[in-house]
Amino acid sequence: MKYRILGKTGFKISEASLGTWQLGARWGEPFNEKVAIDTLNKAIDLGVNFIDTADMYSDGLSERFTAKVVKSRKEKIYVATKCGRKLKPHTSDGYNDKNIRRFIEDSLKNMGVDKIDLIQLHCPPTEVYYRPEVFETLDRLKEEGKILFYGVSVEKVEEALKAIEYPGLATVQIIFNCFRQRPATLFFPEAEKKNIGIIVRVPLASGLLAGKYTRDTVFEEGDHRFFNREGKYFDKGETFAGVPFDTGLEAVEQMKKIFPDQENLALYALRWILMFNEPSCIIPGASRASQAENNVRASDIAPLEDEKMQAVKELYEQYIKPWVHHLW
Repeated sequence: MKYRILGKTGFKISEASLGTWQLGARWGEPFNEKVAIDTLNKAIDLGVNFIDTADMYSDGLSERFTAKVVKSRKEKIYVATKCGRKLKPHTSDGYNDKNIRRFIEDSLKNMGVDKIDLIQLHCPPTEVYYRPEVFETLDRLKEEGKILFYGVSVEKVEEALKAIEYPGLATVQIIFNCFRQRPATLFFPEAEKKNIGIIVRVPLASGLLAGKYTRDTVFEEGDHRFFNREGKYFDKGETFAGVPFDTGLEAVEQMKKIFPDQENLALYALRWILMFNEPSCIIPGASRASQAENNVRASDIAPLEDEKMQAVKELYEQYIKPWVHHLW
């Protein structure tokens, strides 16, 4: 495992880390305690020392079991969590001092700690980024010792660029992968100037870049890949990175030609992200220990050749860019 610095936090974190959206469960299925604990322990065994969770994942169970495992280990493990998506309705005015404090107190209780390593606003409405008082609340919580650092998880590059105008902001979590390349040209250079830690989420485009799906693949009704392709319930960029499913399948077939000798396309899609210097880490999800084990291998394989990087760029330009580049 290789490690990188998470921007101004100074945390030295595993470049292949762990996201916990589906921790201990598959889409639409109940939380499984044993699977969650096994997955977390396997990741840590392999050098992962940064785990991203959220208060809404399995209604707080992800936070609780992440903390349970972290406390059982001797290694230093950084835990980032997120807040805001529990708001109903999820509107800008819900991001106020009272609610943010309540969310953070709940997370502190869930994790049994007196200070959160990194709290992130969880993909708030765009209007939130234009309300300085929201970030002033986070500054006060930092001064009060409730949090060490704060950041945001964003949907759009424009939101990320606005967020980093606030001097107290330490990190940005953003979608970046072979099918969502815009952040590299528009956001990464600005983040680097301000020493912002970049956490890359949805690195496999909801599994598309694993290369296992076909037009006959059936997703269960409780799976966002079934019910959110058009953004009915949340931003459609969260599902297949916003790429129409059939278009994504066509592009993946071309990806397999770029990496013809590789059975594990997901591994090379993750390695593609790590070829960029600006991201601090990737946080692929894992619903079982074997997935966590496979994901962390991306840190150890050889760098991709220049011609393969160029080929992925050309594939994006031809198949994907018209669908996503102007939206996110």
